[in-house]
This record gives sequence, C-alpha cells and structure tokens, in this order.
Amino acid sequence: MNDFHQKLHHVVPAGLSGDTAQTTGMRRVEAISGKTVGSEALWMGETHVSASTASDNHHHGESETAIYVVRGNPVFVFYDEQAGAEKRLETKPGDYIFVPPWVPHREENPDPSNEAVVVIARTTQEAIVVNLPSLH
Repeated sequence: MNDFHQKLHHVVPAGLSGDTAQTTGMRRVEAISGKTVGSEALWMGETHVSASTASDNHHHGESETAIYVVRGNPVFVFYDEQAGAEKRLETKPGDYIFVPPWVPHREENPDPSNEAVVVIARTTQEAIVVNLPSLH
C-alpha cells in the first residue's frame, strides 16, 4: 500500500554529511541516504577531488553509479580489458558518466589550481566503496 502522506526532505549544502565511505584522494559527502533522509534504495551526494590529485582505485560493489560533472575537468580511469590498458575519459561540466557495478576505476583531477566536483547517484541506499590496489 502506498503512503501518499509522507513528507518531502530538503537537504541544504550545510546539511551534507561527510560520515560516509571514503577513498584516499577524494572527499565524499552524502545528501540523500538511509541515514540522512531514510531512503530505502537510493544514495546521492557529491565527490570533491582537489587540484592535482588522483583518488585511489576503487569500485562500488553492486551499485550502479551515475555521475554528473558540476565543476572542473575530472578524468575517470578504468582498465579496458579488450585494449589491455587503462582508458581515460576526460570530462567537462555538464557531462555524465555511468559506472556499472563492480567496475574498478579512479578519479583524477589534473587541474593544478581548481577542485573538481561531481554529483553522484547510486542504486543502493548507502555508499558502497571497496578500495583496491590496482584497476585489474
């Protein structure tokens, strides 16, 4: 039975929480999650990558991850098995990236002066992060 009388939740920037899974080289903050608003199947937040920084390699387990580039020109790196080499996806504000479940990747910010910021949505209630020594 649907409950049409639940309330909406408004999360302002000051309400973002850094109490979530982290990867060295980036900072994640969550806006929408089970902890923050009681969501049951969705996680949404931001990732910040400082200037001239690369994150550690990681994957997000069973989560599908959608990324929207807000600021900067982050580079998303993964191992392309067909090519037998790392592949780099260079982005700009307005671009989207889809990361399938279990795919190892990392984010890099080659800009020497400016932070890169992306908005992330995941198909699991919490931010699953598994840090890895390599991309393959």
